[in-house]
Amino acid sequence: MMQEKDLAALKESIQPKTWSETISYDTWEILKVISEMVEGFEKLSRIGPCVSIFGSARIKEGQPYYKLAEEIAYLMTKAGFGIITGGGPGIMEAANKGAHFAGGKSVGLNINLPFEQSPNPFIDPNKLLNFNFFYVRKTMFMRYSMGFIALPGGFGTLDELTEAITLIQTHKLVNFPIVLVSRPYWQGMIDWITNVVLAEQNISATDLEIFKVVDTAQEAVDYITDFYKTYALKPNF
Repeated sequence: MMQEKDLAALKESIQPKTWSETISYDTWEILKVISEMVEGFEKLSRIGPCVSIFGSARIKEGQPYYKLAEEIAYLMTKAGFGIITGGGPGIMEAANKGAHFAGGKSVGLNINLPFEQSPNPFIDPNKLLNFNFFYVRKTMFMRYSMGFIALPGGFGTLDELTEAITLIQTHKLVNFPIVLVSRPYWQGMIDWITNVVLAEQNISATDLEIFKVVDTAQEAVDYITDFYKTYALKPNF
């Protein structure tokens, strides 16, 4: 059932507005988006090569996936990459912690939410950005990451993961490495994509090569580092 406050917000959103009201609201919205874009481009253009790590905000310290994220970030940092996360708790905190204690760059792209998320304490103070718009935040992930590592997570993780895969599939983003960590967690999705989506010809077989599934921290790190060693690529910013 929809809560009363949500119903009131829905009713308000569909009320007819005058042309002046619409233009004023939309113009102000555009200016806020531009402001977030400018701040993001200005800060992130200086961070150097980084890998983004995604995963659930609900994973607690001490749980296996938390430890795994921390280990991956630590090893990636020692391999010469900074770490970008969504800036919140759970997997994001673990990844920022790993980067922090490895002495590397620890970046947080925090989203302002009414619940669940506030910046974790392991982000470099000069590398924390706060966003109101998910789509601006995702632009920053896509533009300034040299690779994506997705640990177990929920809808937010799936949103970021499928965004990256879609942009690579449609050649709107260069083909960089995407790693899914923990085969037991992701296997059901992989089976569905293979047995249903591919079988019904809604994707091509080569689309399944856009990402790789691994189980260990070292496998995830090796896949990304080997990619850049093989092609001798460096960031272009």
